[in-house]
Parts: sequence; structure tokens; C-alpha cells
Amino acid sequence: MAFTLKTGQQAPDFNLPATDGKKYSLNDFHDASWLVVFFTCNHCPYVLGSDDSTRQTAEKFAGKGVRFVAINSNSANTYPEDDFDHMVKRMEEQRFPWIYLRDESQDVARAYGALRTPHFYVFDKERKLVYTGRGVDSPRDASKVTENTLDLVLGTLTDGKPSPVEMTNPIGCNVKWDGKEAHWMPADACDLV
Repeated sequence: MAFTLKTGQQAPDFNLPATDGKKYSLNDFHDASWLVVFFTCNHCPYVLGSDDSTRQTAEKFAGKGVRFVAINSNSANTYPEDDFDHMVKRMEEQRFPWIYLRDESQDVARAYGALRTPHFYVFDKERKLVYTGRGVDSPRDASKVTENTLDLVLGTLTDGKPSPVEMTNPIGCNVKWDGKEAHWMPADACDLV
């Protein structure tokens, strides 16, 4: 089995605490026509460099039945600034238009096959995967972005057409796995394409 979910596969469920003090499962987003689940964190320069474009895309499609859910699975033992308290502080400062969940066990990251931060997964109404990969083609440096792939995918999907691309390689820092050195990745966690 491939490390990362393949298009057509069902979204794995989760039950995770959020920065707003609640817990959320996949079913809490049942009303969304499209669900974007993305793996992120508090410190990665690729996340910080693309936060604005992710925010703009989330806000652009909020009125078209698209919901965004961010999940931080990074080990706080590897990067202390990725702990829950820092997540709460970050949301208070940034007021992102998404729910921000903590996957401390990293079980959800393994279930989805999260490779990097950020790594995006777009699911249809039946929660089948229609796109996985990058948000933009230059997440670390917004001035060099030539394609907002996530925006392109969501624009096509919300227009009732199939996604123009199903998979790209996510661009970012690797997920920080607990008990492993900072740049370790599972052997089967190779590039998607």
C-alpha cells in the first residue's frame, strides 16, 4: 500500500482537539460540499510563506461549500513551538478561517500519509479524495508563485468540472515524527509523482 492516500480513497476519520476548545471529527464537516484537510504547523518557513495564499483561497471558496481543516501532527518533542499552546496563540494572532486541530499521536498523519507541511487533501461530498499535493508552487517565497494549484483545483471543482490535476508533490518541510531526527521520513514516504 502506498504511504499517501490515493485519489478515490475515503477520508480517514479523526477525533481531535482544536484550538477553539472543542473536539472535531470528520462528521462535523458533513455539510461541506468539498473538504480541504491540510497538514501544517507553527514554525515551517513553507507554511509561514504560504499562509496568506491559503487564507485567500479558503476565504474565496467559503461561499461555494468548501471548508478547510488544518491539522498539526508535528512532534513537540522535535519542535517545541509546535505544541498545542503555541497553536492556540497562533490562531489568536492570525485568526485563520479554518479549524486548527492537534494530532499529538500522529495517527491521523499516518492514516492520511502526510508527507510535508503544508500538504493538502481535497475531498468531495462523499469524502473521496480528488486532489492531493501542494497548495502553491513556491510556498516559501510568495513573490515567486506562478501557480496556486489548490485555487485552480477548487475553482474547477466548484464549477462542476473534474479536477484538472489529481496529484502533485507537496512542497515543504517533512512532518516531524516523534522519536526520529528532524529530517527523517518513512522509507515508503517518497514523492507522489
